[in-house]
Amino acid sequence: MHLDIWLLGGATLVLCAIVAVRISHRAGLPTLLAYMGIGLFIGEGGPFHLNFDNAQLAETLGLAALVLILAEGGITTNWRHVRPSVPAALAVSTLGTLISIGIVAGAAGWLLGMDWRLAFLLAAVLAPTDAAAVFSVLRRLPLPSRLSGLLEAESGFNDAPVVIVVITLSAHAGMPNLGELAAVMVYELVAGGLIGILIGWLGAAALRRMALPASGLYPIAVLSLAVGSYGAAAMAHSSGFLAVYVSALVLGNSRLPHRPATRGFAEGIAWLAQIGVFVMLGLLASPSELPNHILPALVIGFVLLLVARPASVLLATIGFRLTLGEKLFASWAGLRGAVPIVLATIPMVAQVPGSEELFSIVFNIVVLFTALQGPTLPLVARWCRLKSDEEARELNVEAAPLEELHADLLEIRVPPDSQLNGVEIFELRLPQGASITLVVRDGSSFVPETTTPLRGGDTLLVVTTDKARSAAERRLRAVSRRGKLAGWFGETGT
Repeated sequence: MHLDIWLLGGATLVLCAIVAVRISHRAGLPTLLAYMGIGLFIGEGGPFHLNFDNAQLAETLGLAALVLILAEGGITTNWRHVRPSVPAALAVSTLGTLISIGIVAGAAGWLLGMDWRLAFLLAAVLAPTDAAAVFSVLRRLPLPSRLSGLLEAESGFNDAPVVIVVITLSAHAGMPNLGELAAVMVYELVAGGLIGILIGWLGAAALRRMALPASGLYPIAVLSLAVGSYGAAAMAHSSGFLAVYVSALVLGNSRLPHRPATRGFAEGIAWLAQIGVFVMLGLLASPSELPNHILPALVIGFVLLLVARPASVLLATIGFRLTLGEKLFASWAGLRGAVPIVLATIPMVAQVPGSEELFSIVFNIVVLFTALQGPTLPLVARWCRLKSDEEARELNVEAAPLEELHADLLEIRVPPDSQLNGVEIFELRLPQGASITLVVRDGSSFVPETTTPLRGGDTLLVVTTDKARSAAERRLRAVSRRGKLAGWFGETGT
């Protein structure tokens, strides 16, 4: 009977969370607010009075969920899209994080009277942006590629250094040796990154040469390699969070069999992880204590939003040629989510004095400022005069491998305002080994002739060999951007 009740309750909870995703998506809110609301509703202050106060279990499950969320973020991130922004993202994730910690800690000590240890813990916990919140909101906005790449990469990179700071401050009652802390941080980040690259590269090479008996095993293998890199890095006393994100990034951008299925599987697992961690954190919070900490949460939240985050972005991105509008938007788009709340459980487990107060402040900040920032991001993007650089003319490409032919089947969706509109098939001049085999238009499909003109809204099925694929994609992108004379304009489709 207990199993029946738990299965029914768990399935009902997941279905309610799925409905909440639909509602929050329409409202422009990150889904974390809906999930934490469900946790508060079924928790000790709700009608079900479900009492959950095991901070150690919450920390363990929360960190495990973050590993899965980071793995999904790496697998679904387009390396070609974020690569130009990686240096700026690393600067914001390291130098920017330290700047933010210093400003917020000073404000917490001066304005709230916190002791130095709790003030720095609060600042460190609030420093990282949340990958799940950033991916769920920003991927729906038409932003310049270098800006969206910066925000995506930053949310994947900045967990690692902050975890090191929070664990160090929670474990030592005295002032840590800053030189020793800096050396440990450099080692852990470098070693974690190298381990992630190595496991990702070796795993991709093995999966390309391994014929598994079922297609469903490939997504499981990819996710297992990414999660395993966390454990391998942790065994080497390095950053597991950076290792899992980097290895997932390598695997997700490698030419592997069944890549669309892998992405879909990783997204499904990440959704389950988000539902579980946010509901659990809502259960862990005490509704009777949260109102008592709204005022300090507002004070620190506005310092973080209006002072610390802008200062960290402006200073860390000096020399990276971002416009003032892009920097201002990046400052406003530093969304917090599960990561700060999960990190706030680490001092609780270490029994740091005042850690329960810190947890309530962090919980309030995440809820209040996510509700403020999430829905206003489109408006801020317009104020900053941001628009996508050719995003409407980029091509959405998915591939299914044809192993026996050593070829790929590409699905190309032609945007309505693409310069492919009106171009005849022969005018594309695709490389040898690539050809358009089918056109889907207005709900019907047909095999095109060489003189068939393409239209906006068409879906093209292109069969291409491995060697011709990159050249074919570049040519299609070039024509999509500048028309059939793209080469004369210097457009190469990169």
